Amino acid sequence: MDEYPRNLVEFERRFAQEDDCWDFLRAVRWPGGFACPACGSENALSVRRDLWRCSGCQRETSVTSGTILAGSHLPLQIWFRAMWQVTQSKQGCSALELQRALGLGSYRTAWLLLHKLRRAMVRPGRELLQGEVDVDEFYWGAPERGKNGRQSGTKQLIVVAAEVFGAKLGRIRLQNVPTAAAADLVDFIRATVGAGTRVRTDAWRGYASLAKAGFRHEVVNLRGDGALAVELLPSVHLVASLFQRWLLTTHQGAIQPAYLPHYLEEFAFRFNRRTSHFRGLLFLRLLQQAVQRTPLPARKIRPATTPSG
Repeated sequence: MDEYPRNLVEFERRFAQEDDCWDFLRAVRWPGGFACPACGSENALSVRRDLWRCSGCQRETSVTSGTILAGSHLPLQIWFRAMWQVTQSKQGCSALELQRALGLGSYRTAWLLLHKLRRAMVRPGRELLQGEVDVDEFYWGAPERGKNGRQSGTKQLIVVAAEVFGAKLGRIRLQNVPTAAAADLVDFIRATVGAGTRVRTDAWRGYASLAKAGFRHEVVNLRGDGALAVELLPSVHLVASLFQRWLLTTHQGAIQPAYLPHYLEEFAFRFNRRTSHFRGLLFLRLLQQAVQRTPLPARKIRPATTPSG
């Protein structure tokens, strides 16, 4: 399905009624027509606007069942407007901004909605990085006395992989890792970078086994010089700088470490689509990915304390 609203006027006209949203969601989930998840039959009867009964096995399937929207009590119009709000701004929005924009009565509702959408920003089976890839780490968190080099303390260690095409950046991946040991760093690279790819890093021993892991490893000796690191590995340092600025401007830096992985995924989703001229297409892509993600009950992401960010 390639149809999507190009601007706010088209969006409001297209989804003026709740039924409009259900029709669109059904077309996105089953672009070739209904297919029963149990028996594969394409014959079904519409029980109501959001529920179909398979003519073969008689199983009833909701349009939202098995997706990130499953179990939600929010109208689809709220979901659609939240996705539109999130994708139309290149910087995204905080839960407080979303609450105000949608007129939600609860900040927690907006917070949970955003966190479910962040899960949907990770496309199942996405392609590995290819070509030439720079990798390095940085820390997120306040400075800590007595911690130097790759000693993290309570700060979060984040590793970045960025495709490099001459002077241009391609796609990126970010992930916070427990340590800068080889096991954690190499596992991240295996999960995000295609085998045989040229991977450029500094001389940290945590990367020493990359060649044995099947990568063409290029080492840049920085000799502990931070300024030299920015000069010789500019791509990852630019990504790190932009991410930290994004956290400070959009979320005022107020996020809990437990949810950092999902903010990293949102930043990567935005960065990798930074050149898109069709913001409505991002709305469609996010919706398509939302119906591919399995349900996420609120209890699994609800924080013990008042959420932030």
